[in-house]
Amino acid sequence: MKKWILAAAMVSALSAASVQAKEWKEVRFGIEGAYPPFSWTEPSGELKGFDVDMANALCKELQTKCKIVAQDWDGIIPSLLARKYDAIIAAMSITDERKKKVDFTGKYALIPNKFVAKKGTKLDFTKDGLKGVKVGVQRATTHDKYLTDNYGDSVSIVRYGSFDDAYLDLKAGRIATVLGDASALEEGLINKAGGDAYEFIGPSLTDPQWFGDGFGIALRKQDKDLTAKLDVAIKSLREKGIYQEIAAKYFAYDVYGQ
Repeated sequence: MKKWILAAAMVSALSAASVQAKEWKEVRFGIEGAYPPFSWTEPSGELKGFDVDMANALCKELQTKCKIVAQDWDGIIPSLLARKYDAIIAAMSITDERKKKVDFTGKYALIPNKFVAKKGTKLDFTKDGLKGVKVGVQRATTHDKYLTDNYGDSVSIVRYGSFDDAYLDLKAGRIATVLGDASALEEGLINKAGGDAYEFIGPSLTDPQWFGDGFGIALRKQDKDLTAKLDVAIKSLREKGIYQEIAAKYFAYDVYGQ
């Protein structure tokens, strides 16, 4: 009898935990706030951008409250694991390396990666051609790893906490070029005042080995129920045309891709 009571109590506890795990009355999204058009920070401190609108739309689809948490890129995954928020929506590429630490939804965007430089800049994008050339990247990103893996010590990689800092050094001539996703470079530099002095150069980079399978929402591995819910919600937003309406505010092309 005692064994039966103990077993029943365990089943009851597990069932209660399961129900509680699936409630998700509020979903907290970690967003960088320094990567337009995906996210940027207004002078008031308010976060805006494609990722912010997507987070709010996903919460509405899930019929749950939404909380946006600003987080610098360097600590964005550690803060997720420390439960500062429940999910990351921050133009984060789905890569095998990141999958070791977190789970991902399917992609919600896919954008090629490019180099940007002052007009007239001539660079040979080979290991010998970039020897000693200073290339700016955001620290701990897929762009950082791509340069490290493909050019090693040949290229001089200059790492920044945000792309805004990299743009300042590019304008001042302290670096020759910046590598990033095309949309962010376009929005953060080329489409800004004085941006007509800059242009994309070199190859268009999409190799999944470094740039993954598009941008996904990252979650803790134990929160598989929330991962599944967000996956369904992304598909639902696309089927209803809501995704396309949001994307049209920020992109002049199909940001989802094939």
